[in-house]
Amino acid sequence: MDRSSAFFCFVLVLNVVLFTSAIQVFHTNRAITIDGQPRILLSGSIHYPRSTPQMWPDLIRKSKEGGLNAIETYVFWNAHEPIRRQYDFTANLDLIRFLKTIQDQGLYAVLRIGPYVCAEWNYGGFPVWLHNLPGIELRTLNSVFMNEMQNFTTLIVDMVKKENLFASQGGPVILAQIENEYGNVMTPYGEAGKAYVNWCASMADSLKVGVPWIMCQQADAPEPMINTCNGWYCDQFTPNNPNSPKMWTENWTGWFKSWGGKDPHRTSEDLAFSVARFYQLGGTFQNYYMVCAQFLNSIGFCIWVWVFMAPVTGFFQYHGGTNFDRMAGGPYITTSYDYDAPLDEYGNLNQPKYGHLKQLHDALMSIEKPLVSGDVNTTDLGNSVSITKYTTKEGSACFFSNANVTNDATVSYNGKDFKVPAWSVSILPDCQTEVYNTAKVNTQTSVIVKKENKAEEEPAALKWLWRPENLDATARLGKGQISANMLLDQKAAANDASDYLWYMTSVYLKKADRIWSNDMTLRINGSGHVLHAFVNGEHIGSQWASYGIFTYFMERQVKLKPGKNIISLLSATVGYQNYGPFFDMVQSGIPGPVELIGRNGDETLIKDLSSHKWTYEIGLHGFENRLFSSDSRFAAKWQSENLPVNKMMTWYKTTFKAPLGTDPVALDLQGLGKGVAWVNGHNLGRYWPSFIAEEGCSLDPCDYRGAYDNKKCVSNCGHPTQRWYHVPRSFINDVDNTLVLFEEFGGNPSLVNFKTISMEKACAHAYDNHRLELSCQGRQISGIAFASYGNPLGSCGSFTTGECKSQNDALKIVENLCVGKESCAIDVSEGTFGATDCAADLVKRLAVEALC
Repeated sequence: MDRSSAFFCFVLVLNVVLFTSAIQVFHTNRAITIDGQPRILLSGSIHYPRSTPQMWPDLIRKSKEGGLNAIETYVFWNAHEPIRRQYDFTANLDLIRFLKTIQDQGLYAVLRIGPYVCAEWNYGGFPVWLHNLPGIELRTLNSVFMNEMQNFTTLIVDMVKKENLFASQGGPVILAQIENEYGNVMTPYGEAGKAYVNWCASMADSLKVGVPWIMCQQADAPEPMINTCNGWYCDQFTPNNPNSPKMWTENWTGWFKSWGGKDPHRTSEDLAFSVARFYQLGGTFQNYYMVCAQFLNSIGFCIWVWVFMAPVTGFFQYHGGTNFDRMAGGPYITTSYDYDAPLDEYGNLNQPKYGHLKQLHDALMSIEKPLVSGDVNTTDLGNSVSITKYTTKEGSACFFSNANVTNDATVSYNGKDFKVPAWSVSILPDCQTEVYNTAKVNTQTSVIVKKENKAEEEPAALKWLWRPENLDATARLGKGQISANMLLDQKAAANDASDYLWYMTSVYLKKADRIWSNDMTLRINGSGHVLHAFVNGEHIGSQWASYGIFTYFMERQVKLKPGKNIISLLSATVGYQNYGPFFDMVQSGIPGPVELIGRNGDETLIKDLSSHKWTYEIGLHGFENRLFSSDSRFAAKWQSENLPVNKMMTWYKTTFKAPLGTDPVALDLQGLGKGVAWVNGHNLGRYWPSFIAEEGCSLDPCDYRGAYDNKKCVSNCGHPTQRWYHVPRSFINDVDNTLVLFEEFGGNPSLVNFKTISMEKACAHAYDNHRLELSCQGRQISGIAFASYGNPLGSCGSFTTGECKSQNDALKIVENLCVGKESCAIDVSEGTFGATDCAADLVKRLAVEALC
């Protein structure tokens, strides 16, 4: 079948200046063509606020070395406009600097303006002040919201235009996105939602950016918007316009973590299978979230522009990063946003995933011409096995696919038999020789460890100062700044200025009152966030929920006194809701009722306090006084004696020397409860090591076969959800540094310490007739602990020689090739290791354990 019938043409002519000369990029009805050559394009996602400007060049370089030629990012409205019409594009919010860093490395950029982003980001990227504008309704046909959305979108477009960064101006930005996964939630918005989508398309188009716009997960995307697919698998996706290319904007490399949740892991084999399967079945573009690989397969639309489409929400990250400060949404999304991406949170290569995908990219690029211009024919062999052949005048390329979950297949083709494992795809550039199979990992597994901080003269234990959070005015006296005869939603009362909001009221009682008894309780309907309750200055209890729980009742015994009693409730949000229909209306803080309950024998009396006069105080004194900053006027009022442990609402401070070297730094907060950490005034985000991950992990090896979801291949059950916290090197001074902790729950700082993240060893179990590359990521390979060619058994750290092996000493051969080098390449074959005594039909492998 000729694929040209499945696409349409945009006719836009652009001169793109990204390297040293103008590049003419256009689409015919057969392909994306650059300087006359049909191309496949690769891209990946990096969210600039989740790293630092100092990290950007290295992350982008590693992305490029992984086979990508473009970088995608969201634009985060609430970070850039935290207060209405007051903008921030400094430090790690410097969008223009980020785009220019991409350009400096010769890559293209995809700009997902949204401005709703989801992204497990606080309030989905919307500034909370939107919620408090009179007459507003978010993400629907509402003039107040649309005016604000258009203002911010136009601001971003104008900034990018001013710097000539759109491809139509010779810049790197080749694609823009408006809205985000609205189609997933649109139905409850009714006709107003449909009208809103049309308005979004019209508004975006009117900005004349000169590059295409996409809408992901929008089945009714109006032209010229392009509808795209998001998910773990998109091979069965069909775009809403029969003339549109089949594009996958979010291939999820893993999943996010939530407090109390298990660690998700998506195998390299399954991820690669999803990508290869997509291209086998007519895909034209694929993007990993975060740093995602976007492929624009031939058959595209005719456009005179680089149009490889960018990831949209729910992505597969190439680099996930860190939710610094109060970025994390959810609620209950962790500070780590590692996402099991090819580049981990610290910027290290996540092997074997990074390398296995790089090899896939190489294989796809090797068949670029037949993919972009060949005729395609698919033959169904039954039992979920198929052959897809792309043919040009010069030759043919083939995909052999086995989507069976359990059974391996033998594919007979042109007189040869090919073994295709279950749930895998083989790529044969000449339809004769397999160069890649998604289930056969020929990439090293890197063992990353945390090492002791070896800074000179670093004491064995940090020396701590402390001071209490001042609760007198709030918990004891109930004094605040604003008042209302009702319980306010925290978004309305605090406007996202802080996680913390005090709700305070008073109750006057006499012993003669009917509700008075020796069995009295205070019952509070909470919104699922953290709640601390105080009565007359005494803490009576705390409660919280977990991811996906939006309400609970907290009930505690109280001892009241005759006369005035102060009830002070401290709400601590853990990120605002970021997804779902009307997510902006999900309650936060204390929705109520708040009830005082008295029991006398069989009689129960309830006094509803919800309509009492409530006084509100935003934040905590220590935050207001900037105790985390060296320039705070209260910086000297710290104590060194009688260090308290396991005492809630306590501030701790210590100094430390910069860890030696250049390896990434992690802060171990074992022993603490919940709170916030700062290094030299930089907010590392919320910490919560006392929140233990739920049970439900399997001890069985993870099986890549079969459809993946975030409940498959989980780990870390029964351990702290997150014990380690990323400290970017740019946050650390060369000599003296300060660490400040606000401990909300109560903990023991004596175990807190800094570690460096480095690679300990590289292991591999590579297949015969493949080239194995070993690397210690900047360090020399110091030794080879194990090497055997034949049928070695076991796994990293426990390899053993199998029943057969090579005549020559594999260990000495690998030592000669690799020891003393930062990296080495080994041809896995009898040509390298000599003949073996293995059976003729055995698939030989090389197992190696290299020390760094």
